[in-house]
Amino acid sequence: MPAEGSGPLADVAPEPGVAKPDPILVVDGVTRRFGGLSAVDVDHLEVQRGLITALIGPNGAGKTTFFNVVTGFDGANSGRWTFDGRSVGGMAAHKVARLGMVRTFQLTKALAKLSVIENMKLGAVGQRGEGFLSALVPTLWRVQEREIEARADSLLERFSLGHMRGEYAGSLSGGQRKLLEMARALMAEPALVMLDEPMAGVNPALTQSLLEHVKALRDEEHRTVVFVEHDMDVVYDISDWVVVMANGRIIAEGTPTAIGANKDVIDAYLGTHHDAPLSEAEEERVLAEIEAVIAKESASD
Repeated sequence: MPAEGSGPLADVAPEPGVAKPDPILVVDGVTRRFGGLSAVDVDHLEVQRGLITALIGPNGAGKTTFFNVVTGFDGANSGRWTFDGRSVGGMAAHKVARLGMVRTFQLTKALAKLSVIENMKLGAVGQRGEGFLSALVPTLWRVQEREIEARADSLLERFSLGHMRGEYAGSLSGGQRKLLEMARALMAEPALVMLDEPMAGVNPALTQSLLEHVKALRDEEHRTVVFVEHDMDVVYDISDWVVVMANGRIIAEGTPTAIGANKDVIDAYLGTHHDAPLSEAEEERVLAEIEAVIAKESASD
C-alpha cells in the first residue's frame, strides 16, 4: 500500500461522498429496495481511478447488492451512475463488461464441466466467432481465436494455473477457482475490476498469492480495483482508500488508518455505546447481579 498521506488522495477529506481528483465510477442517488427493506441507499460515491478501494461493512450492509446494481446484475429503484464518464445505469451486465467494468462473485461462477482454458476463453469480449453467420466462416475468427488462447495461457501461467489448463474447472480447489475467476475477469482487459470477497474461503496458503495479484492489478497494470472484504488485515495491507457501508448507506470514507479510528465505523460493527461508561443505574444493576451470583454460590457451598 502506498504511504498514507501521499498519492492522488493525499488532500481528499475523509468524508462520506467526498469528491475525488479523477473518479472512474460516480454514483448518485442509487437505491435498491426489496419490499419495505432498503438494501442500498447511496447518495453519492466516487471511486478514484488507478487505486485499490475497499468496501467494508457489517453483514447485511448492502455491499454485494451495491456491486450487483452498478455492474448490471440487478436493477436500481432510482439513481444514476457513470463509468469512465459514460452513463451505465440500467445497462445489461454483459454490455457493462464490454465497456471495461467487470466483477467477480463471492461464490465463484466457474463452469464446472468446461475445462479451465475454455472458461478463460469465455471471458474475452468482441469474439468474431460468436455470431451465427460468422461462426460458419472459420477464416473470419481463427486468427483471433489463437490470439485469445495465447492470452488465456499467459494469464493462467501468471496465476499459477497453467498446469491445470486442460482439467475440468469443477476439479479445482476453492482457492484455485478464485484465481481462475480473477484471471478470467482480466480476459476482458477491464479498466475497473470489482472483487466480491476474493479471500473468502481461500486456503491461507493461497491468500498471499491472491493479495499479490490484486496489488499487481494496481501497480503493474494500472487498473482500478474495488473489493469487498471483512478481514481488516487484508484491508490494511492492500487498500489505498476505504468506503464503509451500513444499512445500505455510506457512513464513512478515508484511508485505512483513518477508518480504523472512526467512531461511526466502530459503532457500526460493534453497536453504539459499546465503549460508553455505564450509568449509575446500570452500575447498580450489574453489581446486584454479581452479588446475587456470589450469594447463590455461597449457599450451594
